[in-house]
Amino acid sequence: METATIGGRRTLFVMATEHEYGPQLRARCRPLVTGVGPIEAAIGTTACLAACAAAGGLPERIVSLGSAGSRRCTLGQVYQVESVSWRDMDASALGFERGVTPFCDHPARISLPTPLPNVPVATLSTGADIVSGTRYDAIHADLVDMETFAVVRAASRFAVPVIGLRGVSDGPDAIAGLSDWTALLGVLDARLAQAVDALSRV
Repeated sequence: METATIGGRRTLFVMATEHEYGPQLRARCRPLVTGVGPIEAAIGTTACLAACAAAGGLPERIVSLGSAGSRRCTLGQVYQVESVSWRDMDASALGFERGVTPFCDHPARISLPTPLPNVPVATLSTGADIVSGTRYDAIHADLVDMETFAVVRAASRFAVPVIGLRGVSDGPDAIAGLSDWTALLGVLDARLAQAVDALSRV
C-alpha cells in the first residue's frame, strides 16, 4: 500500500479484496486492501490512517474503489457515489432515524464529493450482507456494497475526504455463486482504471 499523487493530491486507494484489483488498476495504484465487510474496512482504514498520521503524512483524499451490486444501475458501468448510508444500523425503536448510530455525529446519508463530470452518480448503501434477488426491495439506494460507509466513518476521524467509485458487478439476477460476482471484474478493472485516470485531470 502507498499513496499516489493524483491530480496534485496525495491519494490513498482503498479496496476490499485482491479479486477486484486487476492488471489495469495494478498499473496505476497500490491500494490498501482491507478485507471484505464494514468491520474489516473500518479496522484496516483506521489502522492505516493512524500510521500515516504518526508518520506525519496523511493522504489528502481517499478513493473507495471496487464493485457494487445494483438492480437499478447499468451492469458493468462505473458510478461516483454521491451519498452513502449504513443499512445495518437500526435504532429506530429508541427514536433514532434508521441508519444513524445513537449518540454519534453522522446523518443517515453522508454526502460525498463527485468531481468527475463524465462519470454518472448514484447513491450507495453499505452493509454486512450480500444483497440479491428480492432483498433489493428493502434497499432505498441505487447501489449496494460492504465497505464504503465504514471507510468514510474512519476517514472522518482524520478529516480526510472520501470519493467513492464503484462498478456494477451484479444485481439484475439473483446471485447463485461466487462466479456471478467475479464474471465482470475484468471489465470493471478497465473502467475503474479509466475513472482513476480522470481523477488526475480534476
